[in-house]
Amino acid sequence: MGDLTTERSSATGTAPVLVASNRGPVSFSTADDGTLTLRRGGGGLVSGLSAIDDPHAVWVCAALGDADRRAAREAPDGRLDLAGHEVGGQAVRMLDIDPQTFAHAYNGVANSTLWFVHHLLYATPTSPSFDGDFRTEWAAYQAYNGAFADALAAEAAPNAAVLVQDYHLSLVPALLREARPDLRIGHFSHTPWAPPEYYRLLPDDVARAVLTGILGADRAGFLTERWARAFAACCEDLLGAAVDHEQLTVTHDGRTTRLGVHALGADADFLRERAHRPDVDERLAALRTAVGDRRTVVRVDRTELSKNIVRGLQAYRHLLRTRPEWHDRVVHIAFAYPSRTDLAEYRDYTAAVRRLAEEINAEFATATWQPLILHVNDDFPRSLAAYRMADVALVNPIRDGMNLVAKEVPVVSDHGCALVLSREAGAHAELGDDALTVNPYDVIATAEALHTGLAMSPEERADRTKRLAAAATALPPQQWFLDQLNAL
Repeated sequence: MGDLTTERSSATGTAPVLVASNRGPVSFSTADDGTLTLRRGGGGLVSGLSAIDDPHAVWVCAALGDADRRAAREAPDGRLDLAGHEVGGQAVRMLDIDPQTFAHAYNGVANSTLWFVHHLLYATPTSPSFDGDFRTEWAAYQAYNGAFADALAAEAAPNAAVLVQDYHLSLVPALLREARPDLRIGHFSHTPWAPPEYYRLLPDDVARAVLTGILGADRAGFLTERWARAFAACCEDLLGAAVDHEQLTVTHDGRTTRLGVHALGADADFLRERAHRPDVDERLAALRTAVGDRRTVVRVDRTELSKNIVRGLQAYRHLLRTRPEWHDRVVHIAFAYPSRTDLAEYRDYTAAVRRLAEEINAEFATATWQPLILHVNDDFPRSLAAYRMADVALVNPIRDGMNLVAKEVPVVSDHGCALVLSREAGAHAELGDDALTVNPYDVIATAEALHTGLAMSPEERADRTKRLAAAATALPPQQWFLDQLNAL
């Protein structure tokens, strides 16, 4: 860790490295006998943090449900490791934030406002409307960020490195800078960043607070240069900040924040090993039985508005309507896993996906051919099985910070896969040369790209897939995390 293992002071915490994120590496449920059951999570951040070998590192996260809150309350200062929980290689401090405060901050601001702005999701004739209810939610968001800043300030050793994650915690860097000016602070945005003209949908004070919050960091990280430059443009436009476009720095109120680009990649070793376990083999056999010797178009997504599942299904329907040569020769395997079901827009969207899938099967199915297989229950082994057998992978988001599915499919593909990829996915910056690029709003062009992918020779698909896999794994999660840490 080099100079990160600084001399520790009894006046502050002992953690030389800290990570803060809304969701932590563990979650709890309550067993029938009333005891707490711990489950360790996965994903790039959990994998990345395992690169830290310092036992004093601390991960600060929020309690997401009643069982989490109970675990946090029963642990000394929320420190799960000190309560005897097996939380992995680092200490975990879980914050028991008031449930209503959490709901307002998480659903009202983070997921229904900032997410919508950065993914350009608003139907602007009717939304957003920033009224009194929003102001209540914004106050909760400020309190939620304050709780994280307080916990990080208490846990951090002198001159510690703190890596704050994502749009949930955009105010934390400035709050933490005020409390602990000795710290080295980084913030990383896992989403896209809206261009200034769209970002200005936010109330002026809120828009400025989010920007100045992140500028409290020494370094602000993004998944692509495009998102970093959009952030800089917002700082320039709304704050009058000085931007060095060559060096990618933003100077405001006498402080300079460096912008960094870290394109999170797929974890090739984990994926390839996991994709060949018996449970995946079983699901692969079941899918092959259902598909027969037909070609496959595969998509795996959460039913997130930005993932553009409905237009993807419309494109598949257009393919079948205009290219009858594919009748009985192709099956679309679509996995659309429920997301944010506590928001009405997401429930409505999931219903629209189901409805369109039923219409496609009603229009084209025969006694021996079901053209579309839709699953809405989350099953990671089944997703990996679909990755392995895909002839064409459809990844067509309206807008996406990165999109790891686009990177994962080529890594585990058995025989090569054509990737139909939206130009609005962050992954397109790295994968565009070997993908079939589409405008996510153009249903007809997407259908044509599906046809091109299905008609592609096995040799070309295999060659493209090798290059895609190499690009997709260039910055695996552990290196992605260490690069940011070292840059501080």
